[in-house]
Amino acid sequence: MIPENSTNPFPPAELGPDGKPRKLLDRLRDQLRLKQYSRRTEKSYVQWARRYIYFHHIKHPQQMGAPEVVAFLKHLARDRHVAAATQNQALNALVFLYHQVMGRELGEFGQIQRAQRPKRLPVVLSRDEVRQILNAIPREFQLLARLLYGTGMRVTEGHMLRVKDVDFDRQLIVVRDGKGRKDRIVMLPAAVRDPLIAHLKRVRMLWQQDRRNRVPGVWLPDALSEKYPRAGEEWGWQWIFPASGLSVDPRSGIRRRHYVHEIGMQRAMKQAVRLSAIAKPATPHTLRHCFATHLLEDGADIRTVQELLGHTNLETTMIYTHVLGRGMMARSPLDIL
Repeated sequence: MIPENSTNPFPPAELGPDGKPRKLLDRLRDQLRLKQYSRRTEKSYVQWARRYIYFHHIKHPQQMGAPEVVAFLKHLARDRHVAAATQNQALNALVFLYHQVMGRELGEFGQIQRAQRPKRLPVVLSRDEVRQILNAIPREFQLLARLLYGTGMRVTEGHMLRVKDVDFDRQLIVVRDGKGRKDRIVMLPAAVRDPLIAHLKRVRMLWQQDRRNRVPGVWLPDALSEKYPRAGEEWGWQWIFPASGLSVDPRSGIRRRHYVHEIGMQRAMKQAVRLSAIAKPATPHTLRHCFATHLLEDGADIRTVQELLGHTNLETTMIYTHVLGRGMMARSPLDIL
């Protein structure tokens, strides 16, 4: 019991509609959704907050601070051997928890040193290797794989394409809400134009079937479903790569058609790499690296590649100039000997 004349160091707990205190992780989820973070980020941040709490024996974060955060981050690096990017993600999650949910100032975390990412070159396939893999990918994922390589889109961006985002007349694709919540324009490869048109005819039949069965419309961003309640049922908003079945939206609880899960593309790529007998650890994201590298090999301007990839800093794009290995054009002294 806190005396009336003392100062309570902890703010009163937020109450729910039933008058009971709301759980901290539920408040974290609400704040992430209010800030319009992606579902993937929400899941990750909640998981890190939970691991942080259990690491300190279920001690409430309000009773902890910078020393406990530092101890947890050291545990991840020393005992769990996580990558620098993973450690930074955990730190970002905890900073969000303290600052956005509990109202603690970020100044308390000034002593925390973020891990530095090692400078590693991305895996890049030769054009012949890309050709082998694209031919070996299962038919249901071939079009998506060719789009990823032909446009440089991230895997999630390819999965989340909508019908309205493709402009066949201008031969371009509008990538909506990419990394950093930015839109950008990429080319529509001529090689996929006709296959994409044929694919959309099949998707339209599935959409018409959903309309006959009165399936709720697809998910819409930025509360558009409230402003335009029927927009999710319109053809233009449909996913270009819809899932074969319906699933429950984890946020709204509505059973609707989502886009195809990324795991399917990852498994298809892994199978194609194995069938092609390629020793490189290629993933669907490797196709994006190949797109950038092959453009530069063909003489494309580095800033054009930066814009197509959606990089904020040119330094991020410059890594592909190292992949090119222009310095390897010099003759080895062993060959001269």
